[in-house]
Amino acid sequence: MELPFKMSLRFPTLDFKSLPFGKNLESELLGGAVALVAVGLTAALIYYRMKNPKGSLDPQNFKEFKLVKKTQLSPNAARFRFALPTPSSILGLPVGKHIRARGRDSQGEEVMRSYTPITLDSDRGYFDLVVKMYPNGKMSHHFRQMKEGDSLAVKGPKGRFGYKPGQVRAFGMIAGGSGITPMFQLIRAILENPKDKTKVYLIYANVTVDDILLKEELDNFANIYPYRFQLYHVLNKPPTEWNGGVGFISKEMIDSHCPAPSPDIQILRCGPPPMNKAIANHLNTLGYTSTMQFEF
Repeated sequence: MELPFKMSLRFPTLDFKSLPFGKNLESELLGGAVALVAVGLTAALIYYRMKNPKGSLDPQNFKEFKLVKKTQLSPNAARFRFALPTPSSILGLPVGKHIRARGRDSQGEEVMRSYTPITLDSDRGYFDLVVKMYPNGKMSHHFRQMKEGDSLAVKGPKGRFGYKPGQVRAFGMIAGGSGITPMFQLIRAILENPKDKTKVYLIYANVTVDDILLKEELDNFANIYPYRFQLYHVLNKPPTEWNGGVGFISKEMIDSHCPAPSPDIQILRCGPPPMNKAIANHLNTLGYTSTMQFEF
């Protein structure tokens, strides 16, 4: 059936301004939308900063960090934990780099030394230094005198070595005494990254068993990652029952416990100057080129 008239449906358009309270309502709605956008942006910024926190170091200026815990590891070595600005802060130290610390010697003179933290940026709110304090060491005196609550002046990052996962097939590491700290930092970064397939071979020399810094941590790594990390201890004065090396690190030890010379490997060394010189001679004799070697 055909209707005698045309029917059309039209819905009125609501004009807020035509209402007595329209202008205020429109302003409030607009203000609410702006507020929601601002809240969203703020939340996104907070999330971004939490996921990508800014480092706490300054490469040009010293900054003070409070000592919150001092743990004696041996008669002449201790672990120092320093607080970062907030519990979620990171130090901001790339793997392979070190920091510069400032202190006073026994005569009150200013002294500066380089140290490599054993913590990574995955450790939030603090960083740790393991320091061996020598009887006549100038900076050793400063650390020996430090008490919880004191502050250490630090700047960084510093250093010539940089690391990216997979840059070599394998590292051979040769360390003596406190020279283990830059190695330990790199070992942690490699082994704690499941995507990093780099293999690590460490020869670590000390005088006695009690002198071995971070022994428990290193032994645990060797047990947990037997196919990625090989550890060989060398002692100058070993106990009666000892399965490691004896004496000084020899050419034969390097040949047996480090990856063979190859363009895709690198040998790192860190220890007392006489040791570094002797190791360099051994490496040259064994055919490791200068590009395969690095001294911290």
